[in-house]
Amino acid sequence: QVQLAESGGDLVEPGGSLRLSCSAPGYTLGYYGMSWFRQAPGKEREGISCISSDNTYVYYADSVKGRFTTSRDSRKLTVYLQMNNLKPDDTAVYYCAAQMLHGSTCAADVNAMAYWGKGTPVTVSS
Repeated sequence: QVQLAESGGDLVEPGGSLRLSCSAPGYTLGYYGMSWFRQAPGKEREGISCISSDNTYVYYADSVKGRFTTSRDSRKLTVYLQMNNLKPDDTAVYYCAAQMLHGSTCAADVNAMAYWGKGTPVTVSS
């Protein structure tokens, strides 16, 4: 059982930046397509980004495109979500998830994930 752990959530002012991390102690994430989701209070969980297991394909939802960047370290132990120009609408609990899909594609689909982290809260407020 792969246990994912997110970190890096915080309170930040509008226009600020945060970097979230996702890892699974004892496991390499290189075999999985990795996704980031977020869930704001009263809203459904939203898939915002994913990266293929070979790092050749990255997807972004329109709501974050141009502001967020997903990457994976060279040893494939950690996946990152760099969030810039944060807005109050970005306030949510952010989750990483692993998809058992090896290759050059991924899908930030709630129903396609095999493993989930417990989430890290991000609050954007002045």
